[in-house]
Amino acid sequence: MAYEVTATRRRPQSFENLVGQEFVASTLKNAIQSDKIAHAYLFSGPRGCGKTSTARILAKALNCEKGPTATPCGQCSSCKEITAGSSLDVIEIDGASNTSVNDIRQIKDEVLFPPSRCRYKIYIIDEVHMLSTSAFNALLKTIEEPPPYVIFIFATTELQKVPATIKSRCQQFNFRLVPIEKVKEQLAQAAKEIGIKAEDEALYWIARESTGSMRDSYTLFDQVAAFSEGEITYDKIRDKLGLVGVDRLNELFEQCVKSDVATALVKLDEYLQNGVSIEQLIINCTDYLRSLLLIKSGITKESLLGQAVDRYSASVLSAWNNIQIERALDIFMQLYRDIRYSLSPRYEFELAVSRLCWLKDYVSPSEVKKAIEGVRPLLEGASGARSIVMDAPAQPAAQPVQDKDKALKKEQVSSPQKEAPQHNTYVPMFSALAEAQMQEETEETETNPFEESGAEPHTENSAINTSISEEPSPAEPTPPVVTQVDINSVESIKNAMIQEFNAEDAMLAGLLSSTYNWQINGNELSVVIPNMFEKMRLEQNAQKIENYLSATFAKKMSFSVKLEEEKADIQAEELPTAVQILCDMFKGSVLGAEK
Repeated sequence: MAYEVTATRRRPQSFENLVGQEFVASTLKNAIQSDKIAHAYLFSGPRGCGKTSTARILAKALNCEKGPTATPCGQCSSCKEITAGSSLDVIEIDGASNTSVNDIRQIKDEVLFPPSRCRYKIYIIDEVHMLSTSAFNALLKTIEEPPPYVIFIFATTELQKVPATIKSRCQQFNFRLVPIEKVKEQLAQAAKEIGIKAEDEALYWIARESTGSMRDSYTLFDQVAAFSEGEITYDKIRDKLGLVGVDRLNELFEQCVKSDVATALVKLDEYLQNGVSIEQLIINCTDYLRSLLLIKSGITKESLLGQAVDRYSASVLSAWNNIQIERALDIFMQLYRDIRYSLSPRYEFELAVSRLCWLKDYVSPSEVKKAIEGVRPLLEGASGARSIVMDAPAQPAAQPVQDKDKALKKEQVSSPQKEAPQHNTYVPMFSALAEAQMQEETEETETNPFEESGAEPHTENSAINTSISEEPSPAEPTPPVVTQVDINSVESIKNAMIQEFNAEDAMLAGLLSSTYNWQINGNELSVVIPNMFEKMRLEQNAQKIENYLSATFAKKMSFSVKLEEEKADIQAEELPTAVQILCDMFKGSVLGAEK
């Protein structure tokens, strides 16, 4: 006998032999057994999944001499003629080459005559979506009310192109892609029938490449069997078809996780020198990364991975997390799209490999957000602190305070003593505790604290000591020293204010640094600044500065900014205010103006 390809030799001849279409087979069998046969059927689905084969099986089931039966015998003359495609009452029409209205007119004329030998006259129109709109319209009346002995079976791979008027007149059956496990089983049976040994890994590769189409899997199987010399192995497939196996991909990606760019690029060059195409290598790398992602997600199903789990490199799996593998997969999928328009596909591939070498340092936006959320409480606590306490330097022990409860009275002044070391950290003079104690003291009797303690009063011109000191007990460690601010020293107030705002608002601190000629007149602090734009910015933050001054001086304070008088007069004569603000903002000058 002449050679017959596997797809034709193993074409299903009964409903039981349909692979992966159990729903369609059971529905048609029940319809035949219950004598509920429709006058028109529409089979849709991807290529090579059994649409035409099912149509022939249905034709044999309806025209079998023992039928209609769900299990045609295959031995009677009707079954043999339908199988051979020579039956006069089962007409197969190619919709792609018979698209005109004249072809449909011929069908309309033929249906007027009953079948010559069989029970039903069956029209199988393959690729029916290729018919023209006029042909569809001409067919509507015929398929809606055909003679009782006529049955139409339509098959299409593009259901969306079939008009709704045709769909509504047919029973629709959607064929599905065949699972990889079942494709592999059929390939194993095909190999056994022709006496060829086949490795499971090789059959899994063929089944995956077929993407659920039985006809594609049989076609690829015949191609592989032709050069395998009686034994199909994955190594032969890899060498003959220019594939890169898992073992070689493990070597490449292990160098990437080690950040060894040089060795990884040498490996890539070795694969390309062996004749592997760049497109095929990108596909293999993409499949490899997809399998890694599935394994990291807990999926170990061999039919999905294409390989056993232990075939994949453990070092690569442990080095990259799910997010990094997703990033690598995205790099290769984008690479496949980019090489079509690239100056050099090889350069693109080498760049992708180089990126994989630093992939372990990649941090996703979600991880950055988590890190920020984790340290936010610490940052908020640091920015909300009103003072910084530093370790105390070695100093002589402070003299005890006789009455701690009255030490914070506003009228009390410290005795003249050596000024404490100045720090660049501002400590507010009155904390919430101090204010509460002062309010409590105002409600007490107007007793002179110096008379009760026996101490002599000091002059009012002395600097107010803003630190609260207490002699530590012998068992306690030396208490920390806090920063002092001399409110009688304008320079001290300026330094403390700049330092305070530097942590919260660096721009405001910079503006204060550019001011000069600080003067305190009663309840007002005035400063001078030479820039109009900076003056406006300071005035916008005046409320914040006034709050600071009020807390420092323990009374309501105001803040005013003055522009340098000489410069202001000159600018007022030469430029409008809006122009001068723009000059100050962009550090520019006016070269000329029209009058």
